[in-house]
Amino acid sequence: MPTLRVALGQMNPHVGNLPGNIARLGELYDQAEAAGCDLVAFPELAVPGYPSEDLLIRRGFLEDNVEALDRLVTRTGRCVALLGYADDDLAIDSVGGIRTANTVAVASDGVIHGRYQKQRLPNYGVFDEDRYFTEGPEDQPLFRIGGLVVGVSICEDIWYVDGPPTHQSAAGADVLISLHASPFEEGKVAVREALLSDRARRAGIPVVYVNQVGGQDELIFDGASTVVDGDGEVLARAPQFVDDLMIVDLELEPRGLEIALPLVTIEPGAAAPSELPSIDPPTIALELPPDAEVWEALRLGLADYFAKGGFTDACLGLSGGLDSALVAMLAADALGAEHVHAVSMPSQHSSEHSRDDAAALATNLGLDYRTIAIADVYGSFMGELAPSFEGTEADLTEENLQARIRGTLVMALCNKFGWLALATGNKSEFAVGYSTLYGDSNGALAPIGDIYKTRAFQLARWRNQLAVERGDTPPIPTSTIIKAPSAELRPDQRDDQSLPPYDELDVVLERYVDDDFTVEELLESGADPELARWVARLVDRNEFKRRQTPFALRVTRKAFGRDRRMPLTNAYSEVRWAADEVIAD
Repeated sequence: MPTLRVALGQMNPHVGNLPGNIARLGELYDQAEAAGCDLVAFPELAVPGYPSEDLLIRRGFLEDNVEALDRLVTRTGRCVALLGYADDDLAIDSVGGIRTANTVAVASDGVIHGRYQKQRLPNYGVFDEDRYFTEGPEDQPLFRIGGLVVGVSICEDIWYVDGPPTHQSAAGADVLISLHASPFEEGKVAVREALLSDRARRAGIPVVYVNQVGGQDELIFDGASTVVDGDGEVLARAPQFVDDLMIVDLELEPRGLEIALPLVTIEPGAAAPSELPSIDPPTIALELPPDAEVWEALRLGLADYFAKGGFTDACLGLSGGLDSALVAMLAADALGAEHVHAVSMPSQHSSEHSRDDAAALATNLGLDYRTIAIADVYGSFMGELAPSFEGTEADLTEENLQARIRGTLVMALCNKFGWLALATGNKSEFAVGYSTLYGDSNGALAPIGDIYKTRAFQLARWRNQLAVERGDTPPIPTSTIIKAPSAELRPDQRDDQSLPPYDELDVVLERYVDDDFTVEELLESGADPELARWVARLVDRNEFKRRQTPFALRVTRKAFGRDRRMPLTNAYSEVRWAADEVIAD
C-alpha cells in the first residue's frame, strides 16, 4: 500500500515581506525534504502574505511576488511543494482594473509542474476577494504524486458541498489537500473540523487542511492544521497559534478510478531515499479552552502587530479599572513587561482605591509606571475656557475634557519615545458610544475592542487563575475586578448611572451587532422593549465615533470594522420606522 508522507507547513507570513516569507518557507521546505516527505503544503498566498489587500492591484507587487516564488521554486528537490502566490497572468475587468488569480504552484526539482487557481471567491464578512481575484477554471488538473492522485484546492473551495474538492474526489482523487488562510474566531476549530469531516466522509478519502498562523492587522490566524481520514476521523491536528511543521504518513490504496480531469504526473527525483526516515506518530493537539483560546489569540495578534510593524514598546493610561488592567496584562504577556509603560493620570475625581489598584497592578507585572496628575492641567483649561463657558452648566463637556487631557499626555509620551498607544476600551463601550473621541479612544489599536465587558471580567478572572496555577501572584487586584465600573470623571460616578447592567446590555448588543437582529427580533427574543430600542438607537448613531477609534483585534464572529460596514451619514432608523415615529432629527 503506497505511503504518502505529507508535511503541513503552518507558518506565519508577513504581508509584503517577500524575502522573509520565502526564507521561512524555504526553512520549512528543507525540514520536510530532510524528513523524506513526498509533499509539503503551505497556507494560501503564503508567498505575498494574506490578506495583501490593495497591494494586489499593483503590478510591481504582483511581479515581485512571482519573482519571489521563482526563487523559492529553484531550491526545491524531490519533495513536491504547494506554494500559494498571486499569479501575474492578469485579467482586466470592465473598468480597466487589474484582477489576479489566487494560485497554488505545484513544484519540485526546481520546476513548476502545474498550478491550481481558486474557484470560489468569498465576498462577505472580512473577505472581499472579488475585488482582487478572478475565478479559476473548473477543469484544473489533478496531480499524481508518489502513486496517489492528489486534488489541490484553496480555502473557500472546500466550504461548499458542491465545491471543487467534491468534483476532484469524483474525478479520481485519492486525497484532497486544501490550503487556507482562515481567520480565527472563538470556537471556529470545531466548526472547521466538522466541515472537513463531512467533506472527507462524502468523498471517502482523506482531507489535509493547512492553515496559516499569526496576526495581520486586526485579523488573527490560529493554525490548527488538521488531517482527517476517509471516515472523517481526525488523524492529526497541529497546535493553535504556533508556527509549526506537522508530518503525517497517509497509507492509502489507490482507488484506481477513471481520471475525469487533466492529470499531471510528478515522478520522485533521483535523490529519493531508499526508505523513509522515521517520524514521530501524528498527534492531535488539544483544543484550547475558550478563555485560553481567546487570550492566546489576543496575545499573538498584539505581539505580531508590534513585531511586524517594527515597534517594541506600548504605552497606556492605567486607571485602576478593569479594562486598562486587562490591556496592561495582555501587553505584558505579548511584549514583555519591560516594554509596557503605564501612566496613572489622577484627577480631582480619582478615588484612592483606583490609584492604589493601578500601582499594585504595575508592581505585580513589573511595568514601567509613572504618575502624571491632571488636576492642575484641567484647571488651566477650564480657566481659559471660562469666558466662553460663562452662563452654562457643567455637563459631559467637562468630563470629556479630562479624558482628552489624558489622551494627549499618552500621545506625547509615545511621540517622544517612539512607543505605540493602546486604547483600553471594550466592545460594549464602543458599541454604544461610551467613550471619548481623542481621549480614551486614542491609540494605535484597541486590544480588547472586540471583547464585551462581561467577557472582560471573565478573562480577568481566568488570567488570575492561570497565574495561581503557575505558582505566581494573581496580577490583577481583586478589588479591580469586583468594584463597580466607573470612568471617575465626576464625583461618585458609576457606569450603571449611564448604562444598563453589563450582563443585560451585552446580551442585547451581541444579538443586535453580532447576529444582526432587527429590533422586532430582539423583542421576540425576550429583550426588554425599552432596552432594545435604546441599544439600537445608540449603536446606530455612534457609527461616526467607531469609524475614528482604533481597530480591534478580531476574536468574535463580527467585529466593528471589516465585518460591519455602515454608512456614516445614515438617516435610516429602524426604531422610529417600526414605531411609526418618522420624525425629523
